[in-house]
Amino acid sequence: MGTAQSDATGPDLAQGIAVDDLRDGQMLAGHVGEEAVLLARRGDEFFAIGAVCSHYNGPLGEGLLVDDTVRCPWHHACFSLRTGEAVRAPALSPVACWSVEQRGSKVHVRGRRQTPPGGGTRRAGSAVRPPDRIVIVGAGAAGFAAAEMLRRERYAGSIVMLSQEDAPPVDRPNLSKDYLAGSAPEDWVPLRADRFYADNAIELRLNQPVTGIDVKARTIALSNGETIGFDRLLIATGAEPNRLTIPGAQLPHVSTLRSLADCRAIIERAQTARRAVVVGASFIGLEVAAALRNRSIEVHVVAPESHPMERILGPQLAVFIRTLHEEHGVIFHLQNTPSAIDPAQVHLKGGATLDADLVVLGVGVRPRTQLAEDAGLATDRGVVVDDRLETSAPGVFAAGDIVRWPDPHTGERIRVEHWVVAQRQGQTAALNMLGYEQRFDAVPFFWSQHYDVPINYVGHAEGWDEIGVEGEVAARDCLLRYRRGGRVLAVASIYRDLDSLKAELDMERQSD
Repeated sequence: MGTAQSDATGPDLAQGIAVDDLRDGQMLAGHVGEEAVLLARRGDEFFAIGAVCSHYNGPLGEGLLVDDTVRCPWHHACFSLRTGEAVRAPALSPVACWSVEQRGSKVHVRGRRQTPPGGGTRRAGSAVRPPDRIVIVGAGAAGFAAAEMLRRERYAGSIVMLSQEDAPPVDRPNLSKDYLAGSAPEDWVPLRADRFYADNAIELRLNQPVTGIDVKARTIALSNGETIGFDRLLIATGAEPNRLTIPGAQLPHVSTLRSLADCRAIIERAQTARRAVVVGASFIGLEVAAALRNRSIEVHVVAPESHPMERILGPQLAVFIRTLHEEHGVIFHLQNTPSAIDPAQVHLKGGATLDADLVVLGVGVRPRTQLAEDAGLATDRGVVVDDRLETSAPGVFAAGDIVRWPDPHTGERIRVEHWVVAQRQGQTAALNMLGYEQRFDAVPFFWSQHYDVPINYVGHAEGWDEIGVEGEVAARDCLLRYRRGGRVLAVASIYRDLDSLKAELDMERQSD
């Protein structure tokens, strides 16, 4: 994803604009000094916040006003106009909030307003005594978002986060996009600087596998023999990449991509690799293909389907994605699978042999549900939770790739493996561990990046009987609606950011 221009452009809002120049429901991007500021009007109220999203610097002025919030057009983060707080992931940090003064027929933006530490304001409504200790198993999207939200909500108890990985929580989408492509530095990858955890009294334990959960005794067993007690527990163990069982799949130049360590290993191999084979035409697989092409490596993609991602996006976008990658030099071997890998080649079942210095497996993931199953929690192709993300054991919550939850839009229980969904579930679970009784009703959202082309997807459609296409897919200007029985279940788009936001809002309102 590109970077929005944060230079001071537009009118000088400190000098003021005419009240009548900004109608109810409108936004205006301007500046105060050298800082980009967004002015918005709701009824007779005027609000001013930083104009650039704190996630990937998206231009908020091109987004959507919803009540007293603004949503970012790029990745659907949401900010409070009143406080600047990031009220919906993927943004976690607030934007600046400015004082607004109306004098006569003009409205002026004055100095920055002070916001509470963390950018949030304590929520009202919980009469439940806060738990003394909350333990989070997993330090991915859901686990980190939960810990961050707990402290943002002024939770003063103990937080222990247990991770089996060797690095603090990272921005995983970046691992298959800009960082892998070599266009983003590693300091973009951590979700927070290392000092964040100590500063916020979050006990982050790395390389700490959990071996068991006793929901009755309220204890967790660790691989080092230690036992930890909890008052509330969040299981956010995520998913692990599938591996092939063919000969050679364990060779050193064969990698999956899930962790920062995985990504570093691929980058190191890519320094000298000339030819790479990506097994699997999934989102991860094709993002890896694009990143490796950015490094001028010859890339072959091997996958069993006839068109990449047709099952998820339909034939129109599948053809476009294949064509886009071929235009960038990717060579596809579809309706084919590898039969064996040796140190220099990948052998295909169709008989071909591909030279390869580097092999990346993008053949899907499986949810890490074993801990929950062994603990006796209800499971059904995932950990079953209610609409507050609580499992079958009171006080034990789950979030992220492992959970199957009641989706109010489809009326079905669904499980998805999207980064933003996991973050939002972590945030909701955090609030509910504090007793706020928040229903998780966010519409699923993800984005994928292929070279300079972003694809946004809202909703969830495991099947459809009609795809309505607006615009031109080949022209990279389109919006596709996936319908079943006349109902829109999902919307995919390319460079129709505002329409994507509106589609998300429509789905939210339909499920209210």
